[in-house]
Amino acid sequence: MSEELVTVIDAGEKEGGWLDVPKSIIENRKLIGKLARNDFKQKFAGSYLGIIWAFVQPIVTVLVYWFVFTKALPVGTSIMREGISYPYVVWLLSGLVPWFFFSEVISAGTSALMDYNYLVKKVVFKVSVLPMIKEISSMFVHLFFVGFTLLFCCFYHLYPGVYTFQLIYYFFCMLMLSVGIIYATSAITVFFQDMRQVVNIILQVLIWMTPIMWNVDNMTNLNPVIMFILKLNPMFYIVQGYRDSLLNHVWFFEYGSMTVYFWVVTLLIFILGTSIFNRLKVHFADIL
Repeated sequence: MSEELVTVIDAGEKEGGWLDVPKSIIENRKLIGKLARNDFKQKFAGSYLGIIWAFVQPIVTVLVYWFVFTKALPVGTSIMREGISYPYVVWLLSGLVPWFFFSEVISAGTSALMDYNYLVKKVVFKVSVLPMIKEISSMFVHLFFVGFTLLFCCFYHLYPGVYTFQLIYYFFCMLMLSVGIIYATSAITVFFQDMRQVVNIILQVLIWMTPIMWNVDNMTNLNPVIMFILKLNPMFYIVQGYRDSLLNHVWFFEYGSMTVYFWVVTLLIFILGTSIFNRLKVHFADIL
């Protein structure tokens, strides 16, 4: 057993408050990093192209959406926002980049305890760190695609500027939101394995309820109530934020009420998700 692994062996997992989760993450951050790297490599172990597949699938997805929405459907080849025209493929990519990370984290994080059930069953392990492994593992591909998007924007003479640093803020927003969700879903999956299928269906619906393929500025005829409901989706704030950082050059604090709403919802989700995890974790070893 490695020295790092020994550091997370404890006398036992006890039910605690929601602050126990961030405390465990901070205390075991080195172990989480090492396990996350191994998790990333093992996803494609045995395949000829290895980790290259992690980058091929999102690129193919972007190309498919670009072809469908510019060639098959009459959305045009550019997007207008506040009098400025952007190439549709750049606008689409800037919205898909955060979604790729979010959907991958939620899917993988929901199965975290099932994937590492041997750690839950064989030793008295700090299971609180397991969902975070999936979070960090998905981060590697996300960082690549952020860099890829910046280079792609440069190709269209849309160069990075001071607003680009907001990507750090919006990534942190997405990190906090997804952490709260996967701690709840991973714990529930131990008792209700159909949760993974439920999550996949929700993600399929959510991608169309988020302004990724459609431009919210063009939906002037949409019922205000429906638009209000769509904006309740926290990913609405994040996707718009990525585009504001890369293309629109809008500061996050210009959306005062929306920023407050996002953080209130995100903190509530985080507290609820970690509380559910802490309440159920004492039974994980028995069920698995």
